[in-house]
Amino acid sequence: RRVLLLGEGNFSFAASFCGAAGTHVVATCYESEEEVSGRGRAAESIRRLRGRGAEVVFSVDCTKLKDYFLPEKREFDCIFFNFPHCGRKAGVVKNRELLAHFFHSSAEVLTEEGEVHVALCSGQGGTPADQPRREWHNSWQIVAVAAGAGFILSNVHPFRAETIHGYKCTGYRSQDKPFCVEGALNHIFTRSTLLPFFKPMICAIELENRKVSFQVPQVLVDKMNRGFLELNSNHPVRTVKEKLTAELSQAFPLQNIDYCLSLLHQGHLNGVCHSNIFWIILSPEETPSTEEMSNGLANAVSFSHIDFCRNTDKNGRENVQEGCHISKQYYLRPSLLPYAQAIIQRGAFLPGTLHVLSGPVFRKCLIGPYSMPVFHEVVFVCAVNRGTENSCIQMLVNNIKTSIYSLYQTVSGFKVIINLQEATSFETAELNDFAAFESQLSKIQYFICMDTGTSGSCEKGSCVGVIRTAHYELLSSELVVVFASLNLDILAMLICGISDWRMLWTSDRRFLCQFSRGQLRLFKSFSLYPPFYVHDVSFWVPDGEQFDEVA
Repeated sequence: RRVLLLGEGNFSFAASFCGAAGTHVVATCYESEEEVSGRGRAAESIRRLRGRGAEVVFSVDCTKLKDYFLPEKREFDCIFFNFPHCGRKAGVVKNRELLAHFFHSSAEVLTEEGEVHVALCSGQGGTPADQPRREWHNSWQIVAVAAGAGFILSNVHPFRAETIHGYKCTGYRSQDKPFCVEGALNHIFTRSTLLPFFKPMICAIELENRKVSFQVPQVLVDKMNRGFLELNSNHPVRTVKEKLTAELSQAFPLQNIDYCLSLLHQGHLNGVCHSNIFWIILSPEETPSTEEMSNGLANAVSFSHIDFCRNTDKNGRENVQEGCHISKQYYLRPSLLPYAQAIIQRGAFLPGTLHVLSGPVFRKCLIGPYSMPVFHEVVFVCAVNRGTENSCIQMLVNNIKTSIYSLYQTVSGFKVIINLQEATSFETAELNDFAAFESQLSKIQYFICMDTGTSGSCEKGSCVGVIRTAHYELLSSELVVVFASLNLDILAMLICGISDWRMLWTSDRRFLCQFSRGQLRLFKSFSLYPPFYVHDVSFWVPDGEQFDEVA
């Protein structure tokens, strides 16, 4: 590892690093060698550093680091800057500017997975970790300043000078005098991932024995074909699913429906609001080109079995016209329930066996921390003789509750309340988006609610599953089919303490490595105290037009 130390006063901190196995130290300071050598113990530390193979460089400006190193020697795994200061009686604004230039300079000489360590005196950083905490305007605002150069605060811990062998702080007001480091904090920064720019994406699939393609809605471009549920995946969503099915296999004969379920669905979903669906247009005879899709063809939708096209007049008003020469129209599957129902209707099942379907589903919604346009659903299906459905529901729910309870307690160390609540006890406004949409699909008997706090109610974000039944005349007898649908993403978030669904879908290694080898654990955020912004937008809706908030 190549370690760069900046702003050394007497090189005592750098000297404490010397001799560490597998570490090459480059120690620097702002002053010349003549100025530094006169400080107490500095000459001794410099001799020690050079004697152990470290590089010692003088007159280094921390805001222009790449100027001091050849291109092949610019990449450092770790950069330390202890107690930076402009000198004399410089105020907070000057020191913020120093940090801003330093972070931009560090970004040019740091490896992709490298760290920047900045030690500040008590209160200077302006984060909640400072106790007591200064007012924001009177702090160095280190998190916001680092963010400007693409860094996030990933860890913060006390700077314990007494544990660093031979270390002696110096440089109070640019003099060879110590300063108070009691309550000082070491701030550890890593690179933030750049906000990706996704180009339009064409998805090719086989549909009705023909190869077709369609343009993926922009909000889903980075969500397609992620493979979270595949056999080689260590993603927490797959781990939760595997733990659930393992528990249920103790009580039921279990069969995974592992053949490929089409991403696209065709047909009418009774009761489902059309603005909650991602409509897709394709033509099996001639696949629309990317240019055609981007020119508005993708706005065509179907509100019934008749083909319609949407277009707008010169005033922006929408016209719906029949007959656009589009052969068939589809939408991205919003649920696996129709596939489960199709299996039952075809008779491709074993009564008494629990059949398992899983995969991503897509729903337009008002996006929030627990409200997502795509998530992984698992559907458990069991057909039983009429009159035994209640005992089947009870057995199914008990095993689901036992599995979730065990997972949550193992991961967090706390207990959780899991309730089976009748659907009739809720108003639509009380349901989270997952439960509200499920209510549109077909009648629900029960909601499975997970309460991680003190309240027993179905709070926003806590509904993780639904139970419904349906009657079928099959095999010369009347069977009752029990369906249990679970939102694996919300389950994984609640079990692992993840506060925003977008973190589940990140490609950031710092997230994925926390769940290696399929282990579930409490998620440790690698971005502490991020800057938070609230933006307002206002717009006008023409008189007489119905306002669709989701659209």
